[in-house]
Amino acid sequence: MIDSILKHKIKLIIAVILITAYYFSLPKTLFKNPTSTVIESTEGDLLGAKIAEDGQWRFPQNDSIPTKFKQCIIQFEDAYFYKHPGFNPISIVKAAIQNLKSKAIKRGGSTLTQQVIRLSRKNQKRTYFEKLQELVLATRLELRYSKEKILSLYASNAPFGGNVVGLDVASWRYFGRSPNQLSWAESATLAVLPNAPSLIYPGKNQQKLLAKRNRLLKKLVDEKIIDTLTYNLAIQEELPIKPYAIPQIAPHLLQRVVENQKGKRIKTSIKFNLQNKVNAIVKNHYNELSQNQINNISVLVLDVNTRKVLTYVGNSPTTKEHQKNVDIINKPRSTGSILKPFLYAAMLDAGAILPNTLVADIPTQIGSYRPENFNKQFDGAVAASEALYRSLNVPSVRMLQSFGLDRFYHYLKQLNLKDLKYSANHYGLSLILGGAESNLWDLCKSYASMASTINHYDTTQGKYYKNEFLEPSYLNNFKPDFGKVSVEKTIFDAGSTYLTFEALSKVNRPEGEENWEFFNASNKIAWKTGTSFGFRDAWAIGVTKNYVVGVWVGNADGEGRPGLVGVSTAAPILFNIFNQLPNSTWFEKPFDELVKIPVCSKSGYRAGEYCEEKDTVFVQQVGLKTAPCPYHIWVHLDKNEEFQVNTSCESLSNMIHKSWFVLPPLQQFYFQKKHPNYKRLPNFRADCLKDNSLKMAFVFPEKNELIYLTKDFEEKSNGLVLKLIHSNARAKVFWYLDNNYIGETTNIHEIEISPKKGKHTITVVDTFGNEIVQKFEIKD
Repeated sequence: MIDSILKHKIKLIIAVILITAYYFSLPKTLFKNPTSTVIESTEGDLLGAKIAEDGQWRFPQNDSIPTKFKQCIIQFEDAYFYKHPGFNPISIVKAAIQNLKSKAIKRGGSTLTQQVIRLSRKNQKRTYFEKLQELVLATRLELRYSKEKILSLYASNAPFGGNVVGLDVASWRYFGRSPNQLSWAESATLAVLPNAPSLIYPGKNQQKLLAKRNRLLKKLVDEKIIDTLTYNLAIQEELPIKPYAIPQIAPHLLQRVVENQKGKRIKTSIKFNLQNKVNAIVKNHYNELSQNQINNISVLVLDVNTRKVLTYVGNSPTTKEHQKNVDIINKPRSTGSILKPFLYAAMLDAGAILPNTLVADIPTQIGSYRPENFNKQFDGAVAASEALYRSLNVPSVRMLQSFGLDRFYHYLKQLNLKDLKYSANHYGLSLILGGAESNLWDLCKSYASMASTINHYDTTQGKYYKNEFLEPSYLNNFKPDFGKVSVEKTIFDAGSTYLTFEALSKVNRPEGEENWEFFNASNKIAWKTGTSFGFRDAWAIGVTKNYVVGVWVGNADGEGRPGLVGVSTAAPILFNIFNQLPNSTWFEKPFDELVKIPVCSKSGYRAGEYCEEKDTVFVQQVGLKTAPCPYHIWVHLDKNEEFQVNTSCESLSNMIHKSWFVLPPLQQFYFQKKHPNYKRLPNFRADCLKDNSLKMAFVFPEKNELIYLTKDFEEKSNGLVLKLIHSNARAKVFWYLDNNYIGETTNIHEIEISPKKGKHTITVVDTFGNEIVQKFEIKD
């Protein structure tokens, strides 16, 4: 009795051991080969792939097998695939008989399941013991996976000749399209290749490959899987001659994916057709720009609402010599004027200006820094919004100085512009004109977040998301987490952002786009260009309610080129791309963040008591704390309004009292050249006692200016003409150089001197006792 129990116990233990061994005999992961990095569009189209580390084209596992290929591979390799438990006894017996007769292995009886096992075991030598192992493991595989999964494992890992592994790669390499688009003849061709990939390879052994394919097609028609017409058409199709290149529609995005998700199949948010259209636009412009040795272009298109990347062009189709493989989208480049909208928005947000507040546009020197406008001219005074949409440099620098460098820098750091690596003082006031660096990704991200701020303010009935300025993503399954809803703004409030975009919508468009507003289908776009010092970087970024398009043009090595200007090189690309996007409605006005107030028509300031011409406009709420207009004064004139008078020379009953728009002398000097209707303040009548409020200002030289004298043909230095303006058109002034009298002028205040090398002081005194002093230095 004890012996019987012991005997059964031993059998039970042995059985348990065998079952356990059987259960764990199959590795958890069958295939550990390195795979290619593959990126697909949001629609599932192939955008590009990078070969695996072992030099094989092997795409990651794909569980989807097209019906045509499924039918072909089953009929060719394993007609009883859906009926057997992993092995086919009849096939094994037939193969054994044939092999014994020939005294060599001439025929295999392997099922598709067994072939999966053999592929996973690196194609061990074909011995009977190996066959037995494959058979055992095949039954275990059938218990673990469904038939469809086993079939997909085979299709993803079968050899198709050369370094091509798997159906997905084979379809692209031999037919230039995805497996789902293959014909019956093409599917049959691929189905017979794994049977002998080294012998039958497209372009070689064509007759053997054709015979195998046609035999399979004949079997398909015999089994009534295809009809006779399909069969007759299929056998007429030609075989592939040589491999196609794998598509590389977004090669620089592929590089980015390889860095973070190497060897994976990534479904991106890229729109396939849009990417192709933008590629074509970039290629066309590259062909033109390269004639001027401008070789590199990058483009990024974002969806404002989903914060997904719709198009990613890291570089133009240039040459290796011109660094075509460099992804410029995330590379730091000089910003030019592209940061100006952030300053304008920040000043509106802080209540430092109103949209049309006048800003001085006059010769300016701050320390050793002397900004200049692109056209080398001055307007005297210009509305802040106009200074933005005309991208005037001098007003921008003066605005930054008045707003505060550190204060503005704090706003930029909140935007998380990653290439701002130094302190505010390191950049100085040149920060607003390209003294700093940023990249296309961060800039587009910021513009998209600003647009989204307005959109969300509308949909949440006047609230903000705490995580509005989040990172975009190129992943298809990305879902932005905007954070919690709050009544507090994130960076810029919706009103300031809206007014900034309104100003940017007035930027003059490039040639061919000038009359956009006259066409109903045209987009209203807020956009800005930028050009870095030395013509090294040209930018154009545009934003609508739904999209952001960013363009950078230049040379990857930093070489500047004449004509490399944002409006003429980057802007045309920008609008070509916007023409490929669906039109967007304009942003909803965020009324709760805006207030309607009277402003002075001429100065743009909050209307003061002397502003007679007023406009009622929407401004940001915080704009209520801005100062009233400082440029209108109350003056007393004679009956003919020819002279100013006062009670010392005229009775009150004979005076006319009115408001007068008066700019400071230097602003007035340049302003009246651009505004012929500007009326200078009349002088006092000769018989009146005058006040001491007359003003004068130097036009040239500027404060502490370094001056290099030009020379004539005889190498003699030319003279220097000093210029001054006076608020009294008839005033007489007296000139002193280094405290030495040099002359006097009336009406037109210009005087020529021939100063020596070194530092000098010019002093001017008028007949009313007013005095101004300016220092300058003469260099060789």
